[in-house]
Amino acid sequence: MNTIIKQINPIIDYKFKGFCLKPYKAHPKGCPNFNNPNRPDCPPRAPKFDEYFDMEQPIYAIITEFDLNSHVTKMKVAHPNWTEKQTSCCLYWQGSVRKELKKATTQFLKNHPGYEISITPEAMGLSVTETLKNVGVILEWPPQNIVRKVAIAGIRRTNA
Repeated sequence: MNTIIKQINPIIDYKFKGFCLKPYKAHPKGCPNFNNPNRPDCPPRAPKFDEYFDMEQPIYAIITEFDLNSHVTKMKVAHPNWTEKQTSCCLYWQGSVRKELKKATTQFLKNHPGYEISITPEAMGLSVTETLKNVGVILEWPPQNIVRKVAIAGIRRTNA
């Protein structure tokens, strides 16, 4: 896995807060965390990005990259009878990618006192795809080759 840290110019579009309601596989009503009282980082409770973070201070993206294509190739060799869906199933890799991102954000915070992390920036209204495209990081939707897990770091507004 690879970790990249880029200073970004956030592109905010609050329509992204509503994407959580879009149906997807096995979730016909959208994300089950929407309006979950135990998830204040998810809509509708998630704060607005520019009301939470001080936009006058540097904001960073912390990106963990996982080579999904290599993983699928290894799984096909190890399990020749598996389907394409089975070889790419996130149950086999997502935990390690999240763990790596957590490690990267912990290290970032050690080196950047005063910063806070959001692991759900879309819920705050950030267009992660467009923001990262502007710094040369392309997100695949859906991921086919490289999975990129993203956290955003910023300094909290004093009145937030």
